[in-house]
This record gives sequence, structure tokens and C-alpha cells, in this order.
Amino acid sequence: MRVVVRLRSFVGWLRAGYPRTGDPYGYIPLVALFGAALTDEQVDQIVTRVDARGAAPVDDVDIEVAITHVTHEMPTDSELRRVRDRLTARRRHPGSDGGPETTGHG
Repeated sequence: MRVVVRLRSFVGWLRAGYPRTGDPYGYIPLVALFGAALTDEQVDQIVTRVDARGAAPVDDVDIEVAITHVTHEMPTDSELRRVRDRLTARRRHPGSDGGPETTGHG
């Protein structure tokens, strides 16, 4: 429900700054410029890929390369931060974020 409210607010903001004489749907291509954010599944996939390398500490370049492999686009700062935070959480608390849990059982 929050997404609908935010989307309506965003569209209202776009419409408020759009000329009344313009095409009523001309602002739609602007939404495409924002790009898509990483899904939780993609973040997990990237974290798993980076974590599998086992290198600690992980450089931001390693994360950026992994994001690029998954999305085929240059990562944004917020995507980099999101993956780095999830990776840090996984390494501090294995199994708490849906990642592989280390139980010690064989």
C-alpha cells in the first residue's frame, strides 16, 4: 500500500512541474531514466557471488564487478552500499539474512 501512495505522490510531483499545454503522458519516459533498483534476490545473488570468493576484506570494485555481471549495467552508489551492507551482515552473522548457515554439522 505504501508503494501506491508513494507512486501517486511522485506522479503528482511530476505533473505539478509539467506544462499544462504539453502531452498529458509526456512525463512517462522520465520514469525510465531512474532505472530499476536491485531486487532482494539480485542482492542475495551478488552477495553469494562475492562471498564465495572468500577474500576479506572485499573491495568496492569487487562488488561493482559482481553487480555488473548480474545487471549488465553500471551500479549506483546506493546499490553498492546495499550489497556491501548485506555482505557485512552475512559475514558477521552467517545464516541470519537467508545466506548459508554454518552449523558445524557434517
